[in-house]
Amino acid sequence: MQHDDPSPVHPVKARSETRRPSFFWLLAALVLPILSLMVRFRFHHRDRMPQAGAFVLAPNHYSEIDPVVMGAATWKMGRAPRFMAKASLFKNPVLGWLLRTSGQIPVERAGSKSHAALRAAEELVEKGRMVVVYPEGSLTRDPDLWPMRGKTGAVRIALERDIPIVPAAHWGTQELMGRYGKKLKPFPRKTIDVIIGEPLDLSEYRGKPLDQATLLKATGELMDAIAALLAELRDEPAPAERWDPTKHGQKETGRLDG
Repeated sequence: MQHDDPSPVHPVKARSETRRPSFFWLLAALVLPILSLMVRFRFHHRDRMPQAGAFVLAPNHYSEIDPVVMGAATWKMGRAPRFMAKASLFKNPVLGWLLRTSGQIPVERAGSKSHAALRAAEELVEKGRMVVVYPEGSLTRDPDLWPMRGKTGAVRIALERDIPIVPAAHWGTQELMGRYGKKLKPFPRKTIDVIIGEPLDLSEYRGKPLDQATLLKATGELMDAIAALLAELRDEPAPAERWDPTKHGQKETGRLDG
Protein backbone atom coordinates (compact mmCIF):
# COMPACT_ATOMS: atom_id res chain seq x y z
CA MET A 1 0.00 0.00 0.00
CA GLN A 2 1.22 3.42 -0.93
CA HIS A 3 1.87 6.00 1.80
CA ASP A 4 2.69 9.69 1.57
CA ASP A 5 3.08 9.76 -2.20
CA PRO A 6 5.65 12.14 -3.67
CA SER A 7 4.42 15.36 -5.25
CA PRO A 8 2.83 15.13 -8.72
CA VAL A 9 4.97 15.54 -11.80
CA HIS A 10 4.12 19.25 -12.07
CA PRO A 11 4.85 20.64 -8.58
CA VAL A 12 4.22 24.25 -9.61
CA LYS A 13 0.67 23.45 -10.67
CA ALA A 14 0.14 21.18 -7.67
CA ARG A 15 -0.08 24.09 -5.27
CA SER A 16 -1.31 26.79 -7.62
CA GLU A 17 -4.83 26.89 -6.21
CA THR A 18 -3.73 26.92 -2.58
CA ARG A 19 -1.05 29.53 -3.24
CA ARG A 20 -3.47 31.92 -4.90
CA PRO A 21 -4.73 34.47 -2.32
CA SER A 22 -8.30 33.64 -1.36
CA PHE A 23 -10.70 33.37 1.55
CA PHE A 24 -9.49 29.79 1.97
CA TRP A 25 -6.21 31.15 3.34
CA LEU A 26 -8.08 32.43 6.39
CA LEU A 27 -9.98 29.17 6.79
CA ALA A 28 -6.79 27.15 6.48
CA ALA A 29 -5.01 29.37 9.01
CA LEU A 30 -7.82 28.83 11.50
CA VAL A 31 -8.61 25.16 10.95
CA LEU A 32 -5.41 23.35 9.95
CA PRO A 33 -3.28 24.09 13.06
CA ILE A 34 -6.04 22.83 15.34
CA LEU A 35 -6.82 19.79 13.19
CA SER A 36 -3.12 18.92 12.96
CA LEU A 37 -3.07 18.47 16.74
CA MET A 38 -5.77 15.83 16.40
CA VAL A 39 -5.09 14.22 13.02
CA ARG A 40 -2.20 12.89 10.98
CA PHE A 41 -3.04 12.28 7.31
CA ARG A 42 -1.66 9.43 5.23
CA PHE A 43 -2.32 9.92 1.54
CA HIS A 44 -2.52 7.10 -0.98
CA HIS A 45 -2.28 7.75 -4.72
CA ARG A 46 -2.41 11.49 -4.20
CA ASP A 47 -0.87 11.85 -7.65
CA ARG A 48 -4.31 10.94 -9.01
CA MET A 49 -5.77 14.17 -7.64
CA PRO A 50 -6.34 16.47 -10.65
CA GLN A 51 -4.31 19.63 -10.16
CA ALA A 52 -6.18 21.72 -12.73
CA GLY A 53 -9.66 21.92 -14.18
CA ALA A 54 -13.15 21.27 -12.91
CA PHE A 55 -14.15 17.88 -11.52
CA VAL A 56 -16.35 16.20 -8.92
CA LEU A 57 -14.65 14.48 -5.99
CA ALA A 58 -16.91 11.75 -4.60
CA PRO A 59 -15.85 10.30 -1.20
CA ASN A 60 -17.54 7.97 1.27
CA HIS A 61 -19.46 9.48 4.19
CA TYR A 62 -19.83 8.08 7.70
CA SER A 63 -19.12 10.89 10.20
CA GLU A 64 -20.50 14.38 10.75
CA ILE A 65 -16.94 15.72 10.67
CA ASP A 66 -16.17 14.23 7.24
CA PRO A 67 -16.45 17.62 5.44
CA VAL A 68 -13.82 19.14 7.74
CA VAL A 69 -11.52 16.17 7.28
CA MET A 70 -11.93 15.98 3.50
CA GLY A 71 -11.73 19.75 3.20
CA ALA A 72 -8.36 19.74 4.96
CA ALA A 73 -7.19 16.73 2.96
CA THR A 74 -8.02 18.28 -0.42
CA TRP A 75 -6.34 21.55 0.61
CA LYS A 76 -3.19 19.61 1.52
CA MET A 77 -3.36 17.97 -1.92
CA GLY A 78 -3.45 21.35 -3.65
CA ARG A 79 -7.16 21.99 -4.31
CA ALA A 80 -9.58 24.39 -2.63
CA PRO A 81 -12.52 22.44 -1.17
CA ARG A 82 -16.04 23.36 -2.22
CA PHE A 83 -19.10 21.42 -1.14
CA MET A 84 -22.79 21.15 -1.91
CA ALA A 85 -24.68 22.71 1.02
CA LYS A 86 -28.36 22.98 1.89
CA ALA A 87 -29.76 26.23 0.48
CA SER A 88 -31.39 27.04 3.82
CA LEU A 89 -27.93 27.48 5.37
CA PHE A 90 -27.28 30.40 3.03
CA LYS A 91 -30.14 32.35 4.62
CA ASN A 92 -28.18 32.82 7.83
CA PRO A 93 -26.45 36.23 7.49
CA VAL A 94 -23.09 35.17 8.92
CA LEU A 95 -22.98 31.55 7.78
CA GLY A 96 -24.44 32.49 4.40
CA TRP A 97 -21.71 35.06 3.84
CA LEU A 98 -19.07 32.50 4.80
CA LEU A 99 -20.51 29.90 2.45
CA ARG A 100 -20.87 32.30 -0.48
CA THR A 101 -17.43 33.81 0.03
CA SER A 102 -15.80 30.37 -0.01
CA GLY A 103 -17.71 29.33 -3.14
CA GLN A 104 -19.93 26.65 -1.64
CA ILE A 105 -22.87 25.51 -3.78
CA PRO A 106 -26.48 25.86 -2.54
CA VAL A 107 -28.78 22.89 -3.07
CA GLU A 108 -32.55 23.31 -2.88
CA ARG A 109 -34.81 20.56 -1.62
CA ALA A 110 -36.26 18.16 -4.17
CA GLY A 111 -38.80 19.61 -6.55
CA SER A 112 -37.63 23.22 -6.30
CA LYS A 113 -35.58 25.23 -8.78
CA SER A 114 -32.44 27.06 -7.85
CA HIS A 115 -30.84 29.53 -10.26
CA ALA A 116 -28.03 29.99 -7.73
CA ALA A 117 -27.21 26.28 -7.86
CA LEU A 118 -27.27 26.25 -11.66
CA ARG A 119 -25.00 29.27 -11.82
CA ALA A 120 -22.63 27.76 -9.24
CA ALA A 121 -22.45 24.57 -11.29
CA GLU A 122 -21.63 26.60 -14.40
CA GLU A 123 -18.83 28.35 -12.53
CA LEU A 124 -17.28 24.97 -11.78
CA VAL A 125 -16.46 24.66 -15.45
CA GLU A 126 -15.74 28.33 -16.15
CA LYS A 127 -13.27 28.67 -13.28
CA GLY A 128 -11.93 25.12 -13.22
CA ARG A 129 -13.09 24.39 -9.69
CA MET A 130 -13.42 21.15 -7.79
CA VAL A 131 -16.59 20.31 -5.86
CA VAL A 132 -16.90 17.60 -3.21
CA VAL A 133 -20.19 15.71 -3.45
CA TYR A 134 -21.12 12.85 -1.13
CA PRO A 135 -23.01 10.48 -3.45
CA GLU A 136 -24.61 8.68 -0.49
CA GLY A 137 -26.34 11.95 0.42
CA SER A 138 -26.14 11.22 4.15
CA LEU A 139 -24.11 9.16 6.60
CA THR A 140 -23.98 5.52 5.52
CA ARG A 141 -26.48 3.22 7.23
CA ASP A 142 -24.28 0.20 6.62
CA PRO A 143 -23.57 -1.33 10.06
CA ASP A 144 -19.89 -1.82 9.17
CA LEU A 145 -19.45 1.67 7.67
CA TRP A 146 -19.16 0.51 4.07
CA PRO A 147 -20.63 2.85 1.43
CA MET A 148 -24.36 2.35 0.99
CA ARG A 149 -26.52 2.80 -2.08
CA GLY A 150 -25.74 6.11 -3.76
CA LYS A 151 -27.93 8.92 -5.00
CA THR A 152 -27.54 10.26 -8.50
CA GLY A 153 -26.56 13.89 -7.80
CA ALA A 154 -22.79 13.48 -8.13
CA VAL A 155 -22.99 11.59 -11.42
CA ARG A 156 -25.60 14.00 -12.77
CA ILE A 157 -23.31 16.99 -12.21
CA ALA A 158 -20.40 15.24 -13.92
CA LEU A 159 -22.48 14.23 -16.94
CA GLU A 160 -24.45 17.47 -17.29
CA ARG A 161 -21.29 19.59 -17.06
CA ASP A 162 -19.11 17.11 -18.97
CA ILE A 163 -16.44 17.05 -16.25
CA PRO A 164 -14.63 14.11 -14.62
CA ILE A 165 -15.79 12.45 -11.43
CA VAL A 166 -13.06 11.09 -9.15
CA PRO A 167 -13.93 8.53 -6.46
CA ALA A 168 -12.19 8.78 -3.10
CA ALA A 169 -12.31 7.15 0.31
CA HIS A 170 -11.06 7.80 3.81
CA TRP A 171 -10.75 5.65 6.91
CA GLY A 172 -10.00 6.55 10.52
CA THR A 173 -12.35 9.51 10.83
CA GLN A 174 -14.69 7.38 12.96
CA GLU A 175 -12.01 7.42 15.67
CA LEU A 176 -12.15 11.22 15.73
CA MET A 177 -15.96 11.40 15.73
CA GLY A 178 -18.15 8.33 15.49
CA ARG A 179 -21.15 7.98 13.22
CA TYR A 180 -24.00 10.09 14.61
CA GLY A 181 -21.58 11.31 17.25
CA LYS A 182 -21.46 14.95 18.32
CA LYS A 183 -18.30 15.00 20.40
CA LEU A 184 -14.72 15.01 19.20
CA LYS A 185 -12.19 12.54 20.55
CA PRO A 186 -9.03 14.53 19.83
CA PHE A 187 -6.55 12.55 21.91
CA PRO A 188 -4.58 10.52 21.30
CA ARG A 189 -3.83 11.87 17.83
CA LYS A 190 -5.64 9.92 15.12
CA THR A 191 -4.31 8.69 11.78
CA ILE A 192 -6.69 9.16 8.87
CA ASP A 193 -5.98 7.47 5.55
CA VAL A 194 -7.20 9.16 2.37
CA ILE A 195 -7.09 7.44 -1.00
CA ILE A 196 -7.81 8.92 -4.43
CA GLY A 197 -9.12 6.78 -7.26
CA GLU A 198 -8.82 6.97 -11.01
CA PRO A 199 -11.51 9.08 -12.73
CA LEU A 200 -14.64 7.02 -13.32
CA ASP A 201 -15.09 6.02 -16.95
CA LEU A 202 -18.37 7.67 -17.97
CA SER A 203 -17.84 7.36 -21.73
CA GLU A 204 -20.75 4.91 -21.96
CA TYR A 205 -23.15 7.56 -20.66
CA ARG A 206 -21.92 10.84 -22.11
CA GLY A 207 -24.11 12.34 -24.79
CA LYS A 208 -27.09 10.14 -23.89
CA PRO A 209 -30.39 11.16 -22.26
CA LEU A 210 -29.93 11.28 -18.49
CA ASP A 211 -32.92 9.19 -17.51
CA GLN A 212 -33.18 7.60 -14.09
CA ALA A 213 -32.05 4.16 -15.25
CA THR A 214 -28.88 5.62 -16.79
CA LEU A 215 -28.08 7.72 -13.73
CA LEU A 216 -28.66 4.81 -11.34
CA LYS A 217 -26.43 2.50 -13.38
CA ALA A 218 -23.59 5.05 -13.44
CA THR A 219 -24.07 5.77 -9.73
CA GLY A 220 -23.83 2.06 -8.96
CA GLU A 221 -20.46 1.95 -10.71
CA LEU A 222 -19.32 4.98 -8.73
CA MET A 223 -20.30 3.41 -5.41
CA ASP A 224 -18.51 0.19 -6.35
CA ALA A 225 -15.37 2.20 -7.10
CA ILE A 226 -15.56 4.00 -3.74
CA ALA A 227 -16.12 0.70 -1.93
CA ALA A 228 -13.08 -0.82 -3.68
CA LEU A 229 -10.91 2.10 -2.53
CA LEU A 230 -12.15 1.74 1.04
CA ALA A 231 -11.45 -2.00 0.87
CA GLU A 232 -7.86 -1.16 -0.06
CA LEU A 233 -7.53 1.07 2.99
CA ARG A 234 -9.19 -1.42 5.34
CA ASP A 235 -7.35 -4.38 3.80
CA GLU A 236 -10.54 -6.44 3.68
CA PRO A 237 -13.07 -7.21 0.95
CA ALA A 238 -16.04 -4.90 0.50
CA PRO A 239 -19.57 -6.36 0.50
CA ALA A 240 -20.68 -7.56 -2.92
CA GLU A 241 -23.72 -5.27 -2.79
CA ARG A 242 -24.24 -1.80 -1.36
CA TRP A 243 -26.44 -1.44 1.72
CA ASP A 244 -29.91 -0.27 0.68
CA PRO A 245 -31.98 1.39 3.45
CA THR A 246 -35.21 0.75 1.54
CA LYS A 247 -34.50 -2.99 1.57
CA HIS A 248 -33.23 -3.13 5.15
CA GLY A 249 -36.18 -1.38 6.74
CA GLN A 250 -34.33 1.80 7.71
CA LYS A 251 -35.67 5.28 7.15
CA GLU A 252 -33.34 7.30 4.96
CA THR A 253 -32.99 10.99 5.70
CA GLY A 254 -30.55 12.06 2.98
CA ARG A 255 -29.44 15.64 2.54
CA LEU A 256 -29.10 15.59 -1.21
CA ASP A 257 -31.89 14.11 -3.28
CA GLY A 258 -31.03 12.04 -6.29
